[in-house]
Amino acid sequence: MLAMPDPGRDENATLTQLARYLDAPVRLRNSEFGKKITDHVWHCPVRAAPEDRHLSDAEWGEIAQRIVAAAGIAPEGDDLACRWIAVRHADDHIHILATTVREDGRRPKLHDSGIRVGDACRHIEKDYGLRRLKKGDRTGTRAPTQAEMHKAQRLGWEQTSREWLQDRIRAAIPHARTAEELLAYLEADGIAVKARRGSSGDLLGYAAGRPGDLNKDGEQIFHPGGKIAPDLTLPKLQSRLEAGQPEEHPTARRNRPATPWHHATEALDSFRTDLADDTHAQVHITALGELLEATAQKAPTHFRAELHAASKAFARAQRSQIRAEDRAARAIRNAARDIVHTATGPDGSALAALIAALLWAGIIASRWHEAKGHAHQADAARQTLHHLQVAAEQALTPTLVVLKQRQPKQEARRILAHDVRAAVPDQADRILTDPSWPALAALLADAEARGHQPHQLLKEAAAQRELSTARQPARVLVTRLQHTSRNPAPNPRAEAARRRTTASRTSQPGRGTQPPTAPAASPNRPRR
Repeated sequence: MLAMPDPGRDENATLTQLARYLDAPVRLRNSEFGKKITDHVWHCPVRAAPEDRHLSDAEWGEIAQRIVAAAGIAPEGDDLACRWIAVRHADDHIHILATTVREDGRRPKLHDSGIRVGDACRHIEKDYGLRRLKKGDRTGTRAPTQAEMHKAQRLGWEQTSREWLQDRIRAAIPHARTAEELLAYLEADGIAVKARRGSSGDLLGYAAGRPGDLNKDGEQIFHPGGKIAPDLTLPKLQSRLEAGQPEEHPTARRNRPATPWHHATEALDSFRTDLADDTHAQVHITALGELLEATAQKAPTHFRAELHAASKAFARAQRSQIRAEDRAARAIRNAARDIVHTATGPDGSALAALIAALLWAGIIASRWHEAKGHAHQADAARQTLHHLQVAAEQALTPTLVVLKQRQPKQEARRILAHDVRAAVPDQADRILTDPSWPALAALLADAEARGHQPHQLLKEAAAQRELSTARQPARVLVTRLQHTSRNPAPNPRAEAARRRTTASRTSQPGRGTQPPTAPAASPNRPRR
């Protein structure tokens, strides 16, 4: 290309000399054209994972050549390509710097260069035996820049401005029904909002700013919604929020469960079937994220850390390349809005049931992403499940302790075990060996004292969602049975009533405690 030695091979060359060499085509072009080029630097750091093997200088050189070729900086065999250098700062990483003016004065085609470089890196990882990362799908958020991270550190912020704004906007979504309401909510929360409107006053776009994030002139810095996160652009928010929320029929309102927490649990009952169609699956997974966020905001304080962590992790699982049919998840979205607007928190059993339902829905979402090859989303869903599992343990443990203390006598447990085998034969052995079986037995005994059939309750609870993947199926059945309105959580008043009923039946000769509609398979049920 040039009749001169490569200055990068000179051990005594300084960075200043290399920069002057790189910028020679820029200076030449600027001297020939009136409009000077100022944005002419391309920078790409490349780092090996801590567990990767040591790479030699020759190997790093080969890697750098493959990356600049993929980016379009220096395509293979192009003698008029851009000038570039790779500087090895440490054993585990290099920095590639290039000028974006070719030897012939033209500019390289760098559109989508990041995608091409990412694809090249996946091949490099395989060829050199390095840790292999997941392929990008263009739905992830932009990584914070060095300048953003340094500014956050300087100001004592734990998050960069864009990360902070993303969390605040996602937290606001369940509170709004329109994009206008969302922007108003953000402003009321102290976030700087700049709306872009047409001549008719219609909202065309928006940008948001973090209080205290100022430029060198002391002016507020604003970030467009699409730069905060790919799914927070105005059109996508409008599609989610304004997807036609019809007025609910009075009959539907009368039949709705007593509390928003019960309503949300029931809204998730059909989650598996809702994922049968891809466009419906995507919107239900997005709505699940909104319900997670709403639950985290309104749950008791000691549950919020895990639920907020689950919601934050699931934000990545909400985004994929599949276009969502936003009108398909009204029930879940309405449940999320009802929760954030409720003035009262949930009782223990209602919260335990909802978290268990969220955990089950998260498992289904994770499997769907895995089946579709959505590696990043499936990984995010798995992280979410970890936090939900911890929250589920926290929510249900107090109830299990109380129930285990009330477990029925051995003969009663034997009869109830017969009900389990008749109602859920495929999972009976796992249920009866589950450490939570005594608590489930106590709950079934309490339900039978109220006139319910344990056999029927078990069948209905097992039919709500599959039990085969549950690590503790008896524990899962406790949460399903406890949140139903016809079988509320045990309390001292209910226990006293149960004892009075049992005593009354015992005092009458020839009367048993078995309800008239009890299953024929258990004809002689003992008194509890």
